[in-house]
Amino acid sequence: MKVTVVGAGAVGASCAEYIAIKNFASEVVVLDIKEGFAEGKAMDLMQTASLNGFDTKITGITNDYSKTAGSDVAIITSGIPRKPGMTREELIGINAGIVKAVSSSLLEHSPNVILIVVSNPMDTMTYLVHKTTGLPKNRIIGMGGALDSARFKYRLAEALEAPISDVDGMVIGGHSDTGMVPLTAHATRNSIKVSEFLSEERLAQVSEDTKVGGATLTKLLGTSAWYAPGAAVSSMVQAIACDQKKMFPCSAFLEGEYGLNDICIGVPVLLGKNGIEKIVKIELTEAEKAKMKESAEGVRKTNGLLTL
Repeated sequence: MKVTVVGAGAVGASCAEYIAIKNFASEVVVLDIKEGFAEGKAMDLMQTASLNGFDTKITGITNDYSKTAGSDVAIITSGIPRKPGMTREELIGINAGIVKAVSSSLLEHSPNVILIVVSNPMDTMTYLVHKTTGLPKNRIIGMGGALDSARFKYRLAEALEAPISDVDGMVIGGHSDTGMVPLTAHATRNSIKVSEFLSEERLAQVSEDTKVGGATLTKLLGTSAWYAPGAAVSSMVQAIACDQKKMFPCSAFLEGEYGLNDICIGVPVLLGKNGIEKIVKIELTEAEKAKMKESAEGVRKTNGLLTL
């Protein structure tokens, strides 16, 4: 399998690193517009191959999309990252133009590629790719929910004082500080609902900490996070490459599912060799339905800023 990562910044380099270390791809191409930057990142990563025990070939390219030809999966991380105090929505003006150009260039050389969108605002960028490429809905996937759910499980384990392998939970809705819908009523510790262990007040705090997970890290780091986003993407790519039919919450184009139409927003999906193999329907509580509706309204508002 050949995987292309567009954007050799911290997120893109982390994607490439985790994909290579998992050793399921034959080649990872990292592309950037900055002269020599992707080449340097690729060389640095390749010099870890003997130490980390992987055989995946990592190639760095400066803005030559012909070298991405034949990619099975491409990850779009390019665009400006958040700075402290910025919302994801504030990135739309610059990032929309970048994502539109990148997706077009990728498809020119890899017409059968599956696209994973990471650039923010992620749900709106995923929607933009749907509206401008004409690809079938199974081949365009927004990453956010997989990352948000990892952050949710981290906060749950923290509150439970439990190993994170004990914990399962999911976040749906928009990938924004106000749009996330952590499914606390469905979260479990070894199949037992976490509400058996945690008070309503503590669960509410876990939910709020999850929602501002990205903003918290941006404030601490001075820029967007990269390790967890890279790990989330690598898990999604592996599910596609190995046809795992693994469930992730991802931003998918909805046509009636969850009572929503003409929108990309986080819902549970099965990922396999065709990309999104199935959108999974789960029963939501009335409170969760209301939050999902509110989240969708926020995403639509941001979508309205697009020039298609």
